[in-house]
Amino acid sequence: MSNGISRRTFLMGAAAAGVAIAAGTYFSWNGKNIPEEVKKGDVTYDVLVIGSGGAGMRAALAAAENKGLKVAVMTKLQPTRSASTMAQGGMNGVTKVTDKEDSVESHMFDTIKGGDYLCDQDAVEYFAENAGKNIYEMDYMGFPYNRQKDGCFHQRKMGGHAHARASYFEDRAGHAMVHTLFEQCLNHGIDFISECIMLEISMNGDNLNGVIAMDMRSGNILGIPAKTIIIATGGYGRAYWVRTSNPYSSTGDGIVAGMNVGIPFKDPEMVQFHPTGLSANGVLLSESSRAEGAILVNKNGERFMAKYAPEKKELATRDIVARAIATEIEEGRGIGEGIRAGVYMDFRPIPPERIRERLGQVWELSKRFAGVDITKEPVPISPTCHYSMGGLEMADFHTGASRVKGIYVAGECSCVSVHGANRLGANSLSEVLVFGHTAGDGAAAFAKSNNYAGSQDKLAEDCSRWKDTFEEVTNRRRTVGKTVPEIRDAMVNTMWFKAGVFRDEQHLTEASKELEALEKEYSHCYVGDNSHVFNTAFYQYIELGNLLQISHAIVQGALARKESRGGHSRRDYPKRDDKNFLKHTLIFKDKKTGKYRAEYKDVVITKYQPKERKY
Repeated sequence: MSNGISRRTFLMGAAAAGVAIAAGTYFSWNGKNIPEEVKKGDVTYDVLVIGSGGAGMRAALAAAENKGLKVAVMTKLQPTRSASTMAQGGMNGVTKVTDKEDSVESHMFDTIKGGDYLCDQDAVEYFAENAGKNIYEMDYMGFPYNRQKDGCFHQRKMGGHAHARASYFEDRAGHAMVHTLFEQCLNHGIDFISECIMLEISMNGDNLNGVIAMDMRSGNILGIPAKTIIIATGGYGRAYWVRTSNPYSSTGDGIVAGMNVGIPFKDPEMVQFHPTGLSANGVLLSESSRAEGAILVNKNGERFMAKYAPEKKELATRDIVARAIATEIEEGRGIGEGIRAGVYMDFRPIPPERIRERLGQVWELSKRFAGVDITKEPVPISPTCHYSMGGLEMADFHTGASRVKGIYVAGECSCVSVHGANRLGANSLSEVLVFGHTAGDGAAAFAKSNNYAGSQDKLAEDCSRWKDTFEEVTNRRRTVGKTVPEIRDAMVNTMWFKAGVFRDEQHLTEASKELEALEKEYSHCYVGDNSHVFNTAFYQYIELGNLLQISHAIVQGALARKESRGGHSRRDYPKRDDKNFLKHTLIFKDKKTGKYRAEYKDVVITKYQPKERKY
């Protein structure tokens, strides 16, 4: 590892290294002091990345290749604790290493078909052309791929794909990717501002000032000036709270901050429910399980997927498999009750030695959280909110730019759109690499050709306003207002039961009204802690506000889209409607009134005309 730090020292001492910082200063994970002029705010960051997942760190690396630029990554956790580390199956890209018949055109078509033709095909072509290159880049950086006998990395076939194109490391691909990128970031002298939660993007008219953040260790409100920022904060799965595979940090912070400065939330209704989360708690059991040979059976022992996808069976797209499981449960062939009802995933067709070699984490998760040894018995699973195909609109996929000058987006918090209405397995890690790289290049180019145009006076003013907000919110007395957890629990019940795997007009309308009522409750809710050091109650208050806005956008988009497509399934409109809905939803929020409005944008069609999707 670079900078004289051993891997063991880093892994064992990372938490201890993040010591408390003095007021108004920044903390660097690479051990170098931030220049005094930066601490004082006299010099801005050229590129400030928000989020330390795969997209954020790949973007930072790309930007840092431009010598002379000041690049930093800010994260509300510690580096390497992002949702990207939880990705299991691998990263897609055409290399023809395992399957010589694979091609860019095949990857492109599989992605577009899998996305139920809501993908922008020019963006998908760019993605498919560059995904394989990024797999080789990761190999050069030291990613520990599983290897074939010839020494080349091995690739496996994931759901919805015609060829084996997912390169991987066991079932811990995301973990390996993030640590590989982090080592490279340290080697390139990138600053890490850890345990700082973004509160707001500060603007002065059309010009970017920087970011307002709270340092969790001191409670200080920081104004961090930047020429450009890259929003790479991940998804919003915690809108479904206990029925999600996402970490507790996936609360849509970047999407809300972007919406609040005028970037539209594109296709918010397109939420992916992964078919195989543990029934006990929603934790993901990788799609690579089914790629390796695990099968799905109901309580009667019947392997049921042939009824829903005769050719692909368990390796149909995620939306199809998730709806099949939900249908089995609803029709009385599931196990358990309520929010934890499910079916079985049976790993016994897979040799135990292969499970240990390629699915070690899946075995461990099943044993730890469900008490099941998957080499000996089937494990209860059910759909779990897994991924957001929607996100902040990326206005230019060649640069990663949004429609707001100086702000770039990448990763799950963005919408390019290459995933359309349903993301294929192992396309997410490839996407964060391709478009993280693109956004880093784009932001660096902007920073090199533009002077800082923001106002640090306005940045200071916004900091002062947030200090006042903190004092007001945390010093509220407990009267009739609900607590943050009470509002959050009500939100989750609304989202899971009325805007989940299956949707209809009645339940979505009820959800909209319930969310409006919860937003009113939130405006005077009780937090209960006015301390400054690691005030997690205040952080959860901020995150709940973000989740309520995200949830409202999901419901508004779902109400307006009167069709079924990919992850969006309307029982009252069961057919796909290309005549009226072959278009993207754009949800805006008016900053003054707080009202939401929708616009629409045509899907880009280049090579492949929409057809009925069959598997």
